[in-house]
Amino acid sequence: MNTFWQFMKRNYKIVLLITALSAILWSFMPTKKSDPEKDRLLLELLTFVLEKGHYDPVQMDDAFSKSVYKEYISALDPSKRFFVQSDIDEFSKYETQIDDMIRNKDLTFFDLTYTRLMERMGEAKGVYKDILARPFNFNTEEQISLDYDKQPFSKNKTELKNRWEKQLKLNVLSSVTDKLKLQEKEKEDKGTKKEGTTAKKESDSKPKTMEELEKSSRETTLKSLDEYFGFIEELDRDDWFSVYLNAIVERFDPHTFYFAPDDKEKFDISISGSLEGIGARLQKKNDYTEITELIPGGPAWRGKQLEQGDVIMKVAQGNAEPVDVVGMRLDDVVKKIKGKKGTEVRLTVKKVDGTIKVIPIVREVVEIEETYAKSSIVKKGDMTYGIINLPKFYIDFENKDKRDAFKDVAQEIERLKKQNVQGIVMDLRDNGGGSLQTVVDMVGLFIDQGPVVQVKSANGKKEVLYNKQSKVHWDGPLVVMVNNFSASASEIFAAAIQDYKRGVVIGSKHTYGKGTVQNVIDLNQFIRSNPYGDLGALKTTTQKFYRVNGGSTQREGVLSDIVMPDRYSYIDMGERDIDNAMPWDKIDPANYQPVKGLDFAPAIAKSKERMATNEQFKLIDENAKWISSRKDMNTLSLNFNKFRAEETAVENTAKKFKALADYKNNLSFGSLPYEKEMFKNDTVLAQKRERWHESLSSDVYVDEALNILNDMKSSGKDVKGSITLKDKKNKIVDKVN
Repeated sequence: MNTFWQFMKRNYKIVLLITALSAILWSFMPTKKSDPEKDRLLLELLTFVLEKGHYDPVQMDDAFSKSVYKEYISALDPSKRFFVQSDIDEFSKYETQIDDMIRNKDLTFFDLTYTRLMERMGEAKGVYKDILARPFNFNTEEQISLDYDKQPFSKNKTELKNRWEKQLKLNVLSSVTDKLKLQEKEKEDKGTKKEGTTAKKESDSKPKTMEELEKSSRETTLKSLDEYFGFIEELDRDDWFSVYLNAIVERFDPHTFYFAPDDKEKFDISISGSLEGIGARLQKKNDYTEITELIPGGPAWRGKQLEQGDVIMKVAQGNAEPVDVVGMRLDDVVKKIKGKKGTEVRLTVKKVDGTIKVIPIVREVVEIEETYAKSSIVKKGDMTYGIINLPKFYIDFENKDKRDAFKDVAQEIERLKKQNVQGIVMDLRDNGGGSLQTVVDMVGLFIDQGPVVQVKSANGKKEVLYNKQSKVHWDGPLVVMVNNFSASASEIFAAAIQDYKRGVVIGSKHTYGKGTVQNVIDLNQFIRSNPYGDLGALKTTTQKFYRVNGGSTQREGVLSDIVMPDRYSYIDMGERDIDNAMPWDKIDPANYQPVKGLDFAPAIAKSKERMATNEQFKLIDENAKWISSRKDMNTLSLNFNKFRAEETAVENTAKKFKALADYKNNLSFGSLPYEKEMFKNDTVLAQKRERWHESLSSDVYVDEALNILNDMKSSGKDVKGSITLKDKKNKIVDKVN
């Protein structure tokens, strides 16, 4: 999710406090320039900044020490393929001492683990080369568990080698199975060719034997591992020390992170942005690389095959042999996915439902235009409605004359009103946030002047941010669409609309649940005449959001008024799924008055009745239950016939749910007149809008949103001017999420 990057004007006191107190640190300035001394200084700096600047500093005690220990060992060896139990026994002596070692700037534990990891990795190179030098036997009865968290460490090196052998056998077996599927598909395609077409030479199309497939798959696996260990060898002590530091700072909360000098772009890294690529954001989860966001306008977003939550297993350049990226560093995975415009990358991904899919994507320059607000009109019976899609709450703080989401949405509302729409849907699905100033202003397009959100700082001071717009732009029926990936500023908007009882929020059970604010603090500012060069930066949580009703959006998110089934219905998604996420709490409510005279209960009841009998929603719910039932299935057979049968069973069940993609709502969505004029000279824009309208016409959630607008219209009331305030403080603060 997007995070707060820009220093906020309201937080200058915290920064000044830290700066003023940083003189204390100067007495600890080392006289000798060496890596260990720099490491000790970083421990001192980070501890100091966190204790003085974090919103809710964690007490560094034995419990804290244990949590750091667990996180750090997991980060070093997530799949438990390097350390053995004797190593862990030696390490565990320090399990409750890390808090003391941080205070004393003692590097003994880090030095021990770093030295041992380098030793074990060196041994692992000989192990995997030896195993892959001989063919695997896929006829034996054998299983492997991929639930690394529940697995113990290997008792000895013999057991560790057996674990390596099973893991490599699975890699090769999976590759053999994939290649067999391709051969079978090619044979099937050849059989369906019309007579008279030119066939390939028999030698070119002759299928390979199992022995040949096994050998080529072993060679590919060996190449991938050689490449992986080549990456590992490029890491130096500083890289591994950053892992240790982040195991410490991330225990404060999941959004607190240390950026090493050369590592500032790795957090929430974008494959594309303004670069040529596929347009997605990735994050590392243990050994795996997961898709966390698709950038609107990017080729992955337009292709509609790659999804949030997909795990990338392999990367291939066009038709070249795919490279296994499991266990590879995040930035190295990114390098393989990036490439020149017009070239193809093929991602082998594991979907949320457990199926494996190869997705080809042609790299392009991400189209920033697609991140802007856009609207469409649609007829539903004799009613005309408008849909506004907002991918993020954007603004240019350096140039206020440039486009921002508030001005664009206000303009789209006025354009829709000229088309006599009788209701509006605000689509905030997958909107990860953005500018707080923008969302505060945007709420004012739908309600009269009043408080929108409350912000509480580390010092306990509370501030209420007000909408000061003098004009309500839309006072008719309003539906806000959200999902699990609607976060931060999106949650503020949905919460305000809900608390004011101004509209109906529909979508996933809850939104993402990110209700915190982060600042990025340059660590170099605290050290005078620094002999070590760049010390990096710390992103730390300094504030927390609260709704006007007093409840936090943190962890809990915004609960939809109408819950619509989706594929994540039975899986915990978002902030609540992170073990060290800050807790939900509440403060006193702001002085606000909900809109009077609107009763959404009948519309909500009718929607629930419709969804209960809607075959598409029933199938979505069934799919969600199936996905949930598979999420804990981590044991796989290493017998070829059983492995293939298990995969086939999953694929056959998944075929049933392919009908979800064939849904059509029989509605016709169109562009507004101003866009139609633009189409005459901009055929590319016309094609973009046509693709968007096609997606809307196959969207069951949009269809139900329009049904809800129909029901709201029958009981709706003009809300303009119905809000009264006792306290109209006009305070807006520039913040970026």
